[in-house]
Amino acid sequence: MKKTTPETTVKNAPVADASRFAHQFFDVQKPDERKSVKGIKRMTDVIVTQLEAIPKVKGDSVMKLQDIIGETGTSGIEKEKSISFHAVGDTGHENGNEQEMVADAMTGDYDITKPAKSPAFFLHLGDVIYYDNTDKGYHAQFYVPYKKYPGKIIAIPGNHDGELFKWDKSSTGQAKTLEAFQNNFCKSGAASVINSGTILRNMVSQPGVYWMLDAPFVNIIGLYSNIAENPGYIQADKIGTAQKTWLTKTLANIKKQRDAGHGKALIIAVHHPPISKGNHSSSTQMLADIDDSCNKSGIMPDAVLAAHAHDYQRFTRYVTFNGKNMEIPFIVAGSGGRGLSPHLTAAAGEKEGDHIYNSSLKGYGYLKVTVSASTLKLEFYSVNGTNGSKKLFDKVAVNLKTNKAK
Repeated sequence: MKKTTPETTVKNAPVADASRFAHQFFDVQKPDERKSVKGIKRMTDVIVTQLEAIPKVKGDSVMKLQDIIGETGTSGIEKEKSISFHAVGDTGHENGNEQEMVADAMTGDYDITKPAKSPAFFLHLGDVIYYDNTDKGYHAQFYVPYKKYPGKIIAIPGNHDGELFKWDKSSTGQAKTLEAFQNNFCKSGAASVINSGTILRNMVSQPGVYWMLDAPFVNIIGLYSNIAENPGYIQADKIGTAQKTWLTKTLANIKKQRDAGHGKALIIAVHHPPISKGNHSSSTQMLADIDDSCNKSGIMPDAVLAAHAHDYQRFTRYVTFNGKNMEIPFIVAGSGGRGLSPHLTAAAGEKEGDHIYNSSLKGYGYLKVTVSASTLKLEFYSVNGTNGSKKLFDKVAVNLKTNKAK
């Protein structure tokens, strides 16, 4: 069956008049061939006007692992010759039992007597908070669920983190977009922030809502894809091109380090999935923008992590880049506890365009990422939403020398 989207309609159907469908975007004509209706040809033409400005970042927006876990912790990881960390998104839920079960399952990966062998941190993939960007909201949806989690937490924002208004037009509690996110994740000299109340959690002072982490064995680039329900944007006329310009420059610097013999794995994290078969569709224009920055800088990521769809999906994207064939895992891990998406196309190893749909799960869980000088390994652990038990559900490893995934 041919996939239909808001840009297309049933094959061979007549062009609809304005009164036939709920909006004018269901039309057999290609968007570029349509007559403009008040300057609008695509649904995205409307969405892009609703985005919020991206807050300015500090300096070059680069942080080091030492800024997160200190010199001693970083030195231990270097001696261990590998680093691991957790990653998942879409968690915020007041009184959400599933969120706490996932948090407790991640906590089980820690042995505080062996810190170098434990996850270095938790990378939150966005939508930390839903509909209540206030101190009260952060206390209930973030600090309480992770009160037993021993690791530091860093984050990229999701669409709900940047919202100013809820579906009923009432305020989410913040006057400026990402105000609450910055108060919790980007506060200068952050230690224990006031939103935690009586719960002690040492927070990290991130340089902004997009950033690069320079860590042993891996560089991680975190991007902000704005407030739209779908798709995601890292640049647009309304929000400007500063983030994309920064991305290109940052990738070019990483390429220089590789060329100088200081190569590491490269991971890009962004909330809206560039590729998805879940309740939220692929952000194809955002992927094109990322590709453009990669092409200009001469380097491609070894893996891309996203969330937004409340499920787990894994794709392998096949790319020929600078004469080299690459197999790049694209993973959606929005299974951190904020309910499950009602629709998910089950993976059957099918190929679509330049990627294969390898694995999927309509269930809760989290990623554990482990990186050494030679291998990038991504493991997804499913978490039973009833009893909290966990098991390894899916895994993929990338050989960093050959760029082959298995």
